Amino acid sequence: MAGKGFTFKQFEINHEACAMKVGTDGVLLGAWCACSSARRIADIGTGTGLIALMCAQRNADAEIDAIDIDHSAVECARENVARSAWSGRIRVIESAVQDYTCEEHYDLIVSNPPYFSETLQSPDPSRAVARHNCSLPHRDLIDAAKRLLTAEGRLALILPADEARRFAMQAVAAGLHLRRRCDVATKPGAQPKRTMSEWSLTNGEAEIELLTLSADDGQRSEQYRRLTEEFYLH
Repeated sequence: MAGKGFTFKQFEINHEACAMKVGTDGVLLGAWCACSSARRIADIGTGTGLIALMCAQRNADAEIDAIDIDHSAVECARENVARSAWSGRIRVIESAVQDYTCEEHYDLIVSNPPYFSETLQSPDPSRAVARHNCSLPHRDLIDAAKRLLTAEGRLALILPADEARRFAMQAVAAGLHLRRRCDVATKPGAQPKRTMSEWSLTNGEAEIELLTLSADDGQRSEQYRRLTEEFYLH
């Protein structure tokens, strides 16, 4: 799929027609989120379907709903899912999460949401929806989690570190509880650039960790390699 997408060990992503391409954020979240025991998973803002496919690879029993408001993204995700080994377990749904309802609640909601809330929007409408949180404000994602999760379910997401702090304040105020957090730095000694977090409706001790993407020699760190070794070809 040269020039059109990205090839992983067990599936391929064609992202040529999708506003947001395959990136490190999505791969990190798909590999890190606690999806192995979830029976029902929702990927909100699925884009190419990357995280939904990663969850399907990691959990052979999960039923997954991949949801996106953008029609082009939905078509792209449907194509990628149809070519995978897990097309029977992944539904791609075109909907705004604010309008979305389900008959059975989810054990895990995972999202790589838009986050540029204070910068100029792209003139490309699809790219603006994908990159700016006007279509999915943090509060709407929190409300969706409270509405769609089971009592023991979790919301997992990745955000830039400063946005993650703003999200955390809103989540705590809304009654969510931090259960896991992974701060992501590009190299040893650097300040974290991204934060992955998991939130639940029930309280409990939070696990905090730091992931460094590169080692001192500039190569992929052992932590990063172990986290993503089931997906990256090299």
